[in-house]
Amino acid sequence: MIPTRKLGQLTVGAQGLGCMGMSQAYGVRDNDDESIATIHRALDLGVTLLDTANVYGPETNERLVGKAIADRRDRVVLATKFGIVWGEDGSMGARGDAAYVKQSCDASLARLGVDHIDLYYQHRVDPNVPIEETWGALSELVQAGKVRYLGISEASAATIRGAHAVHPVTALQSEWSLWTRDIEAEVLPTCRELGIGIVPFSPLGRGFLTGAITSTADLPADDLRRRLPRFAEDNLDSNLGIVAALRELAAEKGITAGQLALAWVQSRGDDVVPIPGTKRRTYLEENVAAAEITLTADDLARIDAAAPATAFAGARYPEHLAKVAGR
Repeated sequence: MIPTRKLGQLTVGAQGLGCMGMSQAYGVRDNDDESIATIHRALDLGVTLLDTANVYGPETNERLVGKAIADRRDRVVLATKFGIVWGEDGSMGARGDAAYVKQSCDASLARLGVDHIDLYYQHRVDPNVPIEETWGALSELVQAGKVRYLGISEASAATIRGAHAVHPVTALQSEWSLWTRDIEAEVLPTCRELGIGIVPFSPLGRGFLTGAITSTADLPADDLRRRLPRFAEDNLDSNLGIVAALRELAAEKGITAGQLALAWVQSRGDDVVPIPGTKRRTYLEENVAAAEITLTADDLARIDAAAPATAFAGARYPEHLAKVAGR
């Protein structure tokens, strides 16, 4: 069993499980039975934080997670999200008005088949709605017993402070890994000042840091990563060189490159609970094993030398997906 960590006042396993890829983004949804078996195995290994969202699928991922946990709800710290809306042109937008917050929560509860959500995130910040309105509505959900704790995702330091002034923010979920370190300058210090836990998504760089992806030809035709700048051919060769160096360091320690990357994220502090995503038990077990890996000061120095913060080529998202990040 992996150890536990605290996100604010919420105790969870030191590593969570991102469930999005079971229903979208990384190839076809091909085996719900294996996805459910992966969730069950995660719980057996001490992974308690399961992460989903209303937009994953859309909606199908919440139903899948709900089915998986129906007979073991008391073992799960269940996290879901609201707030992302899609434009007709495929651009990502956000909605945070009070009516939508409450409507979204009720819909998620129904799909998940539960009477409360343990950790409810604002997935993206709506620039047209004051954060006080959104978080006022969220606070009412806590008071009603529908939600236990509140989180926010991909938000700026100023927005986090504004939300926290209305109701305590338990966790920030943002991308953080060896190849995405944007939160380190302002957001991370703000969270630590306020006692907010950190939940890094894509801690394996959307699988790139495992070394398994060497060409976009390795990816299914409908895979999200084919549209991300860092996977574009003009950036790929440069990024592969960095991963090759990380693979060498991992081999010296007798671990995989993915485990090295996860161990690096987990070494950032006891308030950090990464949520690597997988729909296969084999990869889950490899990921969970990283929770027990200790990196020495020398290991960390060599990792930073091989993959400094600004080393990777390409933007995180194409423009149509980037507009609502970091508000």
